[in-house]
Amino acid sequence: MAGPAARAGTLREFPNAGVAGIRVCADDESPVAQAGILLPGQLESRASPEIPRATAVWIMYLPAHFEETRGEVLHELVRTHPLGALVTVEDGGGLTANHVPFLLDPDPGPPGTLRAHVARANPVWRNFSRDVECLVIFQGPQTYVTPSWYETKKQSGKVVPTYNYMVVHAHGVLRAVDDAAWLRTFVGRLTDRFEAPRSRPWAVTDAPEDFIAMQLRAIVGIEIRLSRLVGKWKTSQNRNAADRAGVVAGLREAGDDDSRKMADAVGKLDKAG
Repeated sequence: MAGPAARAGTLREFPNAGVAGIRVCADDESPVAQAGILLPGQLESRASPEIPRATAVWIMYLPAHFEETRGEVLHELVRTHPLGALVTVEDGGGLTANHVPFLLDPDPGPPGTLRAHVARANPVWRNFSRDVECLVIFQGPQTYVTPSWYETKKQSGKVVPTYNYMVVHAHGVLRAVDDAAWLRTFVGRLTDRFEAPRSRPWAVTDAPEDFIAMQLRAIVGIEIRLSRLVGKWKTSQNRNAADRAGVVAGLREAGDDDSRKMADAVGKLDKAG
């Protein structure tokens, strides 16, 4: 899953990022890096200036030891945490963000296609720039990690708090779908996906057809053909085994759903070794 830690001050290659020669500064020791912030100038492209803007890439700060590349793992997080933050660039240059539940289709793939719908009154489907890829952020389990759980605290006291999380960034070209038949099929699939766990699931066909037709006229489809999925699993890879054991024990004692899932993820690091 994760490779060796990136050296402070080095530039890491992302050959499959969508633009040849993308490099990201991985200065793990700087305060900016510790905060997880990528500043302008820390990303540089050696691609030719003739490459269309739609292929230009901005990637989150991602030390190698936190990088998750397995497609099935990234897809599973999107499926289990389907509410994505859709970030688009407007034609005028501003950013917009909308929170939308998505369905992920593995085809064509890898990495697949995201589909959703938005209100017709939402300007996002009209105003997004066709020159820049959109970004959808899917947030998985997240937990605060107290340094009190670390064995290192007992040994030297040289520890600080941190925050663990799992996240997927999905990049791709967005298109709006204003088609009643497409929307009717899609909302049926979306409804079936979320109603499936219920003992008596509701179906779109339970409502009068003329009512559904009226509702469909009030929405527009969104389809994103993905160019790449970027996964960041910050699960205590940069701590030693004894510290991670303390994190697992502390999270299991906390007992909430995110803490249990994070405990499982941290515990797998040493089991895999």
